[in-house]
Amino acid sequence: MTSANNEGCCRYADDQGYTCTGPASDSGWCYWHDPNITKNNPEDKDRLQEYARKGGMTRGLSLKNADLSGIDLVNHHHKNGFDFSQSDFYRADLSNAHLFNINLQNASLMKAELCGANMHNANLHQCNLLGAHWHDTKIKNFNIGDELVQEVQAAKAIADYDLVLAQDLFEQSEEIYRDLRKHSEREGIFTLSGRFIQKELTMRRYQMPKRSLARCMSKVVDLFCGYGEEPLRVVNFSIILILICSLLYLFTGIQFEGNVYSYSSSQSFGDNLMLFLHCIYYSVVTFTTLGYGDITPVGISRAIAATEAFTGSFTIALFVVVFVKKMTR
Repeated sequence: MTSANNEGCCRYADDQGYTCTGPASDSGWCYWHDPNITKNNPEDKDRLQEYARKGGMTRGLSLKNADLSGIDLVNHHHKNGFDFSQSDFYRADLSNAHLFNINLQNASLMKAELCGANMHNANLHQCNLLGAHWHDTKIKNFNIGDELVQEVQAAKAIADYDLVLAQDLFEQSEEIYRDLRKHSEREGIFTLSGRFIQKELTMRRYQMPKRSLARCMSKVVDLFCGYGEEPLRVVNFSIILILICSLLYLFTGIQFEGNVYSYSSSQSFGDNLMLFLHCIYYSVVTFTTLGYGDITPVGISRAIAATEAFTGSFTIALFVVVFVKKMTR
């Protein structure tokens, strides 16, 4: 936030060029942008609603500790909601507030009371959500973006080699995602809760020592199945493993019909292709641990087959667990 120079007008101006033309008090701020005034007077809710509907500058408002319970900040009969970007709602009481389609980008809802508020379609991109109370809050289709503001700050802290600060910011991020995940589950929005649990566990991983076994295992679980939320990752891994093992069998050799076969440049393309198809078949049979016995490994192929069979049995079990978890929701 910077200061505007229009004489007699509020000095609010942000980095995107927005300024407030409201009348300034002795402090140089208008009533709504003045950070030294707590807006909890009985008439403030009605005044703020009227201010927003008459086109007042709603960006960057200072509403810390404001009593705004039940306020209606829906921009009725308009496609876009009111723009409260960069506004400060620290510890504000927004219980049962109507905030449908509101824009709170880069704002702060830190420790705000949101019990029963309607935040459907709200834009919370880069909004500080630490400690917000979500009980009974309606959050269908709301948007918090790909990263929390704490995640962005943590990445900057790491770049500045401030690892203590980065650790604290990742802890904050984990707490926010955990609160959102629990609330999404209570609301029955399981697709959203699945995304939040992935982010929650990712933030927890970032707090682990960089070269620790626990962090490596957490990353492997994420890659395999997205912490149990993406069964298609298991399927993709299975297909890739089957094809890789097929290529290995092609060059190390397999035995069927009493003969050992492997890739040879002296063979025709058609013969090598047919052999590769046999290798794919054998790889599928080995991965699924069916073991028909019509094709057997030879030499190094035995080690490859044993590894594939062990990995396949584990992967199939993992897929069943992840798939059932998703379907039972």
